[in-house]
Amino acid sequence: MAVLVTGGAGYIGSHMVWALLDAGEDVVVLDRLSTGFDWAVAPEAKLVVGDVGDVALVASLIREHGIDAIIHFAGSIVVPESVSDPLGYYENNTCKTRGLIEAAVRGKVANFIFSSTAAVYGAAGLEPVREDAPLAPESPYGSSKLMSEVMLRDAAAAHEFTYTALRYFNVAGADPHGRTGQSTPGATHLIKVASETALGKRTQMKVFGSDYPTPDGTAVRDYIHVTDLAAAHLLALRRLRAGGDSLVANCGYNHGYSVLEVIDAVKRVSGADFPVEMVARRPGDAAAVIANSNRARAELGWQPQHDDLDAIVGHALNWEDKLSRKNARP
Repeated sequence: MAVLVTGGAGYIGSHMVWALLDAGEDVVVLDRLSTGFDWAVAPEAKLVVGDVGDVALVASLIREHGIDAIIHFAGSIVVPESVSDPLGYYENNTCKTRGLIEAAVRGKVANFIFSSTAAVYGAAGLEPVREDAPLAPESPYGSSKLMSEVMLRDAAAAHEFTYTALRYFNVAGADPHGRTGQSTPGATHLIKVASETALGKRTQMKVFGSDYPTPDGTAVRDYIHVTDLAAAHLLALRRLRAGGDSLVANCGYNHGYSVLEVIDAVKRVSGADFPVEMVARRPGDAAAVIANSNRARAELGWQPQHDDLDAIVGHALNWEDKLSRKNARP
């Protein structure tokens, strides 16, 4: 019995692989290494370099390794890029997920955990958003993920198949033990960008939009530590294996920070000042999205351990410094 992790060489996926191994699971990683790194995969996991859209390859992995659960991270995640390349996002995020679901159903993999997003809600506002809020994505990225949720729902109704779709808010930080972190060159994650700037890897950073209807005019997001997110997936896996029914749940901390508050935290924790340029909004970005994660806490028994902005920033800075010292790719 093993767990197949798609996109397991990427940021969130590599943390998930470590969490599974720490829990005693056998892990197979499928990643085409387009944005991930082979060195980011824990050595105890089996890495297969390939595309999640290769249904025959997925089917062979299910047979050869006795896969009983799939945790699906592989996909494209940049909102503005999805606006300029919608068809690419529908291909990579929706069409390939459809093939993966088909392989799971045919291979009798009964447990499926899907990496979804708060972008399915669109502009939700400053009040924490619940899972039953209107679904109105404002970008092809959000739409591509919502379509995948619909496919999972319908597949579960038609087959012996259960799933959990976890809607992430803004994932940040790095493994507290320094084993992995956000390593993608040119990443757009705010805390990653600010950490790079604090450490001199960028000469300055930009804030996209200062005229949002928020307290300081910059966008507000719910920042969740990547380790807490991995823990939620592990709990979801245990729940599905124990016979739990299909579930959609938010993963966040029930409160948010503005872009300027996050930048101030990075400056405070790093002890470095750096220039910040205010520029126009990016297409597809919502003013504010904050999680109501009560369902995850109740259904999964999830209790976040890293709900502290300075701690999140500190782990991100430590990882960024480690990347510099080890001269790793990027």
